[in-house]
Amino acid sequence: MTTQPLSYRMRPKSIDEVLGQDHLVGEGSIIRRMVKAKRLSSMILYGPPGIGKTSIASAIAGSTNFKFRVLNAVTNTKKDMQPVAEEGKMSGSVILLLDEIHRLDKAKQDFLLPHLENGNIILIGATTSNPYHAINPAIRSRCQIFELELLDPEEVEEALKRAIGDTERGLGKMKIEISEDAMKYLSHTSQGDVRSALNALELAALSTEAGEQETIHISMEDAKACMQKSDLLYDKDGDQHYDVMSAFQKSIRGSDVDAALHYLARLVEAGDLVTIARRLLVISYEDIGLANPQLASRTLDAIQSAERLGFPEARIPLSQAVIELSLSPKSNSAIKSIDGALSDIRKKKTGSIPKHLRDGHYKSAEKLGNAIGYKYPHNYPNHVVSQQYLPDPLVNSSYYEKSDVSKYEKQLGDIYDKLKKL
Repeated sequence: MTTQPLSYRMRPKSIDEVLGQDHLVGEGSIIRRMVKAKRLSSMILYGPPGIGKTSIASAIAGSTNFKFRVLNAVTNTKKDMQPVAEEGKMSGSVILLLDEIHRLDKAKQDFLLPHLENGNIILIGATTSNPYHAINPAIRSRCQIFELELLDPEEVEEALKRAIGDTERGLGKMKIEISEDAMKYLSHTSQGDVRSALNALELAALSTEAGEQETIHISMEDAKACMQKSDLLYDKDGDQHYDVMSAFQKSIRGSDVDAALHYLARLVEAGDLVTIARRLLVISYEDIGLANPQLASRTLDAIQSAERLGFPEARIPLSQAVIELSLSPKSNSAIKSIDGALSDIRKKKTGSIPKHLRDGHYKSAEKLGNAIGYKYPHNYPNHVVSQQYLPDPLVNSSYYEKSDVSKYEKQLGDIYDKLKKL
């Protein structure tokens, strides 16, 4: 009996066997056109684990009869790449699937580049990281970049059915019957990861005793026992980290409390309290700000409570903060105002500080004309007096972005208008 995992044995041998990814391998799509023309170019495939990156690479090789080799950018050395390059010279071209290509170091990259240029090696890089963030531009510029999409539960279910029925590569000789709810459980809980679904199916088949008719019956309980806890497609160091954080903040900013709680749940399940805390505090100032200024303090209280409690109880104050942030009035006047001022600074629009505002607490300051004529506001009615504060080139500049989304911020805007009239 073979020791190769079911997920390995069921990899497609041709482009027609690939499940999903119709935007890449469907009729008329770019990779299918490459395969039909047998004019392949180097490419990078990226997306979450188990959704078909290696499968597409092996299917391309099977459909074109190119020689196919697999290496890992971390564990394999430049010395391991040399035989592949030699093979490419001898045969015209060889397809090299390089897993974890985002971890490729400079020595291996420098070795590969000339072989990509002359076509001896057709590189198919596989990565879970966004190549625009993680892969060296020298490699990236020589490759087509394709993003793979998550498989639907129906596509995962089709992969499971294929494996159960396949007598050569799958489990067809084992006479397996799987309950409908167990099949649905495996196809949905895998969250698009075909590899984990097939691994769970194989474990269930091998660990379940056959009945009197030598038929293996896989129940819902068997499926649950064999399906490992999903990682929720979340990796603190990977591209999904940034996608989840982005969706989290945008959902709160967009006042969609249900979506915000969904993304909070992903982060809670991943145990990423540090990232949650930092992001919530940023949101309280960036997106709510002066529309509800007390909320920043309450958000900080919730964060400190969560940090003191730790998980799982930390989820409760975090949930309270997310609900209130989502449903609060929103204002971005604080960030727009400071960014407007920073924009002028970065454009070198500054000018000299008016002399009456300069420091006068040292000898000879008066001789330089510093601090002379400064009007102390507390000596005037309402503690306000008209005088120039901005440098001459910016004297008419306005940075504060008024908003009337809340009673408090409207009051601030009214005060601002009155002061400007002075």
